[in-house]
Amino acid sequence: MLTRFDSLTWRYTRTVLGVAAAVAVLVVGGLTGHVRPANADDVNCAQVKCVALTFDDGPSPFTDRLLSVLRANNAEATFFLIGNKVAANPAGARRIADAGMEIGTHTWEHPNMTTIPPQDIAAQFSKGIDAIQAATGQRPTLSRTAGGLVNDAVLAEAGRQGLADINWDVIPFDWANDSNTAATRALLMSQIKPNSVVLLHDTYSSTVDLVSQFIPVLKANGYHLVTVSRMLGPRAPGSLYGSRENGPPVNELVDIPADQIPSLPDTPSPAPMPNFPITDIPDQNSGGPTNGA
Repeated sequence: MLTRFDSLTWRYTRTVLGVAAAVAVLVVGGLTGHVRPANADDVNCAQVKCVALTFDDGPSPFTDRLLSVLRANNAEATFFLIGNKVAANPAGARRIADAGMEIGTHTWEHPNMTTIPPQDIAAQFSKGIDAIQAATGQRPTLSRTAGGLVNDAVLAEAGRQGLADINWDVIPFDWANDSNTAATRALLMSQIKPNSVVLLHDTYSSTVDLVSQFIPVLKANGYHLVTVSRMLGPRAPGSLYGSRENGPPVNELVDIPADQIPSLPDTPSPAPMPNFPITDIPDQNSGGPTNGA
């Protein structure tokens, strides 16, 4: 007599084989980057303290090290990428996406969007979107303009292209304080409060150094490092969040002992200046010779 395939033995064997196959898929996927584990820091920012670190102007030669720092700390962040840099380095953008980070567009060429010819605004958004989507398979829903500069025409076009514009609450001037990370750190200490959006740049090795040593401060103060979208929730296309300035100091953070701050890795690190070049529209870069914010 034939054995019934719905017998208890068969059902047990089938379950074991299914679990084994699922584990194999996760292991292989994790090694190849095609399957990302769920973020262990899956939090509700309405109930716990959150902060969103954002990084502009990449991908850059320092992005991979920053991703390693974030992964090691189970931290999320949002990267606003310049379209022509993504087109030149699609693999770098893909690694940001594969690391589970959020990606927004920082336009195609990083111009001052309020002074370029009005007919060029649409292409600055659309070409940036297209480059990111081609590199990562993801269509961004967030944008940030160079210097956070917007007007009604810029926001209207962002809305037409399904983008919400995100500025910031905390600007620590990491590009200006490039060789003086203590000044950047002091601003972070005095300005960060629950649900802050922090403007940083992954185009500086000094910024990556600072982030690697500052994350323990945030965690010791009970902060969860999340993406903009996780913290703020869905944003309406054409809307604007944040400002271009710091508010009054809040001094919410309590520092940690020096011996609890991790030492920097004993690996060669390129000099932080000059900034990694950005191909801008001539005479339209809001940031000046160091490519600004």
